[in-house]
Amino acid sequence: MRIHIMNLQDGDRLTADTFSDAGLHVLGKGTVIKGEDITLLMQHRVDYVDIESREEEITEAEFFAAAAKHASGITTKEEPPEEELKSQFIQTVHNYQNAFLEALTVGKFNATMVDDALQPMVEGLDEQKDVVHLLMMLERDDVNNYTHSIQVGLLSFYLANWLGYSQKESYQISRGGYLHDIGKCKVSHRIRNKTEPLTDDEQLEMRRHTIYGHEIIKNSMTDEATALVALQHHEREDGSGYPMQLEKSEIHPYTQIVSVADIYIGMRSGNHGGSNPNLINNLRDIYGMGFGKLNEKPVQALMQHLLPNFIGKQVLLSNGEKGVIVMNNTSDIFKPLIKVESEEYRDLSKERTLAIDELLI
Repeated sequence: MRIHIMNLQDGDRLTADTFSDAGLHVLGKGTVIKGEDITLLMQHRVDYVDIESREEEITEAEFFAAAAKHASGITTKEEPPEEELKSQFIQTVHNYQNAFLEALTVGKFNATMVDDALQPMVEGLDEQKDVVHLLMMLERDDVNNYTHSIQVGLLSFYLANWLGYSQKESYQISRGGYLHDIGKCKVSHRIRNKTEPLTDDEQLEMRRHTIYGHEIIKNSMTDEATALVALQHHEREDGSGYPMQLEKSEIHPYTQIVSVADIYIGMRSGNHGGSNPNLINNLRDIYGMGFGKLNEKPVQALMQHLLPNFIGKQVLLSNGEKGVIVMNNTSDIFKPLIKVESEEYRDLSKERTLAIDELLI
């Protein structure tokens, strides 16, 4: 099927070699598309490519019908809220991709289009009380800058709500999380996708994404707080962060929230060591960072609201047993009581050699 490059999705596979107008070979037949490939196609002014047919292609008419249905508040048995949320997530990914590529080419993005995509997604979060399930449901194998940023935006919204911010402020914080990494569009494609450790010079260039993001958002909208989130989200309260080595009192409150969401989501995707480790270990690591590096208020909010959601979840233990979390231990909140399939109980606070290897959705 022939498709415009702005409608490409991660995972699409090219069925033919792609050339620029000047005859330069850009991408080969069989290439599995990633977000950065779309950037390359734009740079070479390629408008259309040929891809394999998608198994579940959503037509433009279907997309706008779904959007109209969501705006009117109509849901049907054929599309339960969870599936609708997944569809919204995919469309929001596409929107972020467009904003990312627009910022790359002209140094700014259409702020109205960002709000038009993000706001309906955020408005549907009130119905999703089980945040653990939501985050696991929206996790994807093809983690990239787009999906990461949207997940950070959604978790930032929850954290803001839990901390008592108004709906308007919570949305603003969510938008800060959504756009926090927009500056990466200005970082070299090679550096962004390098799998080996970065050199000192490459690390310095990667860190400039915070400054680039601040400039892009300032060029695109009048919201100074959102721009500051992009600038400060790698600052740490002990002064060990970048780009300005700010300390606790100098970091914007919105940034303090987004930073917690950013690190937590990064842990889930393996960006902060490991490869998608289990949720409880993620929370334990975040909890430790709440003593000096991250602000303790959003860290505590994360603990208080996510840990109760673990009760009733199925788990796979390190000894191969499957079970269900039936109670969180007050003496060690990261070592719950598990009822296994043999109807026995495993108290991880006492059986220290046992651990949860995986939380099953």
